[in-house]
Amino acid sequence: MNKLSKAFEKGKAFIPFVTAGDPDLETTEKVILAMAEVGADLIEIGIPFSDPVAEGIVIQKADERALASGTTTDKIFDMVKSIRAKTDIPLAFMTYINPIFVYGSERFIKNSKECGIDALIVPDLPFEEKNELSGLCKANDVRLISLVAPTSHERIATIAKEAEGFVYVVSSLGVTGVRSEIKTDIGEMVKLIKQAKDIPCAVGFGISTPEQAANMAKLSDGAIVGSAVVRIIEKYGKESVMPVADYVKEMADAVHNI
Repeated sequence: MNKLSKAFEKGKAFIPFVTAGDPDLETTEKVILAMAEVGADLIEIGIPFSDPVAEGIVIQKADERALASGTTTDKIFDMVKSIRAKTDIPLAFMTYINPIFVYGSERFIKNSKECGIDALIVPDLPFEEKNELSGLCKANDVRLISLVAPTSHERIATIAKEAEGFVYVVSSLGVTGVRSEIKTDIGEMVKLIKQAKDIPCAVGFGISTPEQAANMAKLSDGAIVGSAVVRIIEKYGKESVMPVADYVKEMADAVHNI
């Protein structure tokens, strides 16, 4: 059974991201389990890739470290299986279309389902080409997550009507990374989505402080945080489990207290 709906059961969801294999897969597993323990509602697991076009320098470097440590897609599947034996928190892969095609789309999505992944986020898969993966995802009960950006405009309603699981609302133009201020009219984007379909919306790109997370959760159904988590892992390496857990607890509490 797909667990994704559980992420929004309590109202507002806090969704952290981690790059698999940074600094190694053993640490990634410990970090994910710790985040689940302290209040994360859904965890995004990034599959490292040599050309992550949507990512800023923080996650680019994490991808490089993960690849250098010998991380492979098959090893990530094995890690997720191990995590699944210990927690039933909803899990999503975030990756790019090239690694999926190279691995074999059918095999990738089948293996994702078998190891316990509930959703798939592919930032460089255009809405018009989502049929490349949507049929396979449906057949394997994996939700293919739709993204809308500030430039989506009139396409927002079209994308929302066919969305599954939740809509990933990209808060800012450009790549991922911490931002001091988010100026996009998130409320208006969420309103357009909700008018088209009754589906949860979570905001990502640029969120790093409890105040930002709370503000985004007020305007939507959840906040997604990636680069800020990855920076802690970059700083502490194999000793990052507790620092990440402390940060995620603070962020999750800010979102849940809305």
